[in-house]
Amino acid sequence: MKISNKINKGNYFEDFEIDQKIIHPLPRTISDGDVSFYIGLTGSRFALHSSDEFAKELGYAHRPIDDMLMFHLTFGKSVQDISLNAIANLGYAEVVFKNPVFVGDTVSMESTIIGLKENSNGKSGVVYVHSIGHNQYGDEVLNLKRWVMVHKREQGIMRGINIVPELKKIAPISENISIPRLFRFDTQVTGGEYFFDDYEVGERLNHLEGITIDNSDHTLATKLYQNNAKVHFDDFMMKSTPMGERLMYGGHVISIARTISFNGLQNALWIYAINAGVHANPTYGGDTIYAYSEIIEKIEHNREDIGLLRVRTVGLKNMRPEDVENPKGEDGKYLKNVVLDLDYTIVIPKNKNL
Repeated sequence: MKISNKINKGNYFEDFEIDQKIIHPLPRTISDGDVSFYIGLTGSRFALHSSDEFAKELGYAHRPIDDMLMFHLTFGKSVQDISLNAIANLGYAEVVFKNPVFVGDTVSMESTIIGLKENSNGKSGVVYVHSIGHNQYGDEVLNLKRWVMVHKREQGIMRGINIVPELKKIAPISENISIPRLFRFDTQVTGGEYFFDDYEVGERLNHLEGITIDNSDHTLATKLYQNNAKVHFDDFMMKSTPMGERLMYGGHVISIARTISFNGLQNALWIYAINAGVHANPTYGGDTIYAYSEIIEKIEHNREDIGLLRVRTVGLKNMRPEDVENPKGEDGKYLKNVVLDLDYTIVIPKNKNL
């Protein structure tokens, strides 16, 4: 029997080179079904992404899709080339949501390799990637950097490569934010009464809701995003690893934490940027996610109708936020129940008289 070599086995650490450019296949046209399915998997409740009528009141032609749904659908394009053979996606930086995306838009992505670092065990390495997503008009909708741990094809053979890019701690704020000028804002629609001026730096919000994620939930979510990383799909393979079961896609954990953060941040409808993100510990099917958020910084903008809040949301598994004072222990390492440490910037109306 002749075994075909036509099967794409994905890239291993040795296959990447600095400044390598990759145009990812499979552009995705977004449908109303994607939006409904995303709500079914996450329970997201932000009014802007739920109501065409409310979106029109804010100056949109119709509702944009949830920022995180756009992130997943665009990000998923890169998995086949970057993280099909990943051990884990480790973190994000400088993630900027450039322009809104709507049902009917088609998103695609291209990437550049900006860093490579071998692990001392000789079995894997970390790949640093700069990815840019576009819509069908060529408008930039997503700009991100991430780093992912990838298996080596030939374990034990060292290349001696250690090129780690310098990453900004905070995404820069543009003078032109792609949000219509707000002339009115109905808090009865959003369910939240608090605006930019109502929040204080250092304030902590212990969000009440917990969400249990079943294996079926995160499996369907990962399929929705066309994210075919083996660690999320192949339970047979994962049973032979130290983890013993499939890993939940970290981006889905971000979506769940964002959903939970709604209670307390109802009027913060737009994500402007993810400044940094760490998947501190793995999440598995059956875990219950809780979260708390801290206001790190209040950022004035040249527009009078909006301000920006820099927020740190910490995701916990099987532990309530009131039981955690600090996500890290005395040794500086994350507690085993901390699954997400997300530093991001959100846009919120500034004037209660809107």
